Amino acid sequence: MDSHQSTEQDPIVLITGASSGFGLLTAVTLAGKGFIVVATMRDLSRKGELERQAAEAGVLDRIHLMTLDVTVGDSIEAAVAAIHDTFGRIDVLVNNAGFAVGGFVEEVSMEDWRQQFDTNFFGLVAVTKAVMPEMRQQGSGIIINVGSVSGLSGFPGFAPYAASKFAVEGFSESLRHELSPFGIKVVLVEPGSYRTPIWGKGIDHIRTSEESPYKAHLAAVLEYSRKTAEAAPDPQQVADLIGRITRLRAPRLRYPIGKGSRLLILGKTLLPWKWLERLIAKGLA
Repeated sequence: MDSHQSTEQDPIVLITGASSGFGLLTAVTLAGKGFIVVATMRDLSRKGELERQAAEAGVLDRIHLMTLDVTVGDSIEAAVAAIHDTFGRIDVLVNNAGFAVGGFVEEVSMEDWRQQFDTNFFGLVAVTKAVMPEMRQQGSGIIINVGSVSGLSGFPGFAPYAASKFAVEGFSESLRHELSPFGIKVVLVEPGSYRTPIWGKGIDHIRTSEESPYKAHLAAVLEYSRKTAEAAPDPQQVADLIGRITRLRAPRLRYPIGKGSRLLILGKTLLPWKWLERLIAKGLA
């Protein structure tokens, strides 16, 4: 990673999972807003699209690529140490790395469950813990956890993903209390469905069989997911929101965003569970 001296005008942001989706778009967006962006990914061979979009936006010189696997402690420690040696600080952490495991609970292997949590939850916790001491000593910082509307309401066929995102919700609430006295802000961004690779990958890896008792239900879930993905809005909306949050003096904890997200949250808050259950079942019929 190239050396670059940090100044008050050049805040440093660390983004995980920056090879595609929200992470990639957030890297380009924040670079355009004057950040020095450390864009990390598990496999640097996947950096091509980020470099292409950054070059088109004229911000490639503000983006520094680095390997970081959120499931490997040594990888996290090495990345954070390199950022400290080069820039001396981390002002913003965007915990974006994640993927979706799909399938009905009985048919999802325990190995898949563990991989889901290793990346979406334990990896997020590990990266956060690695940057906390420096932010605490600075007396400032923003930790933005990319959650999901699935962390607020679970849907059939994606229990592992929902469970991991529910865990991120609880973690973020507790962490916000703990870090507030040290001037560190903790924020949850909760996107609904957007046109990113995560859902396609999740659907493609669902395992079932012709004899499955869940076959018909799974087919309905997959069809609904495909239709939702086709009509999903531009993920740049989420990157723009993260950009705005980084400039707020007192951001709130939760920022739901996306088609139907606020309506779903309101419905879960106000409607009896049986009503909400029927609405979801009807949508999958």
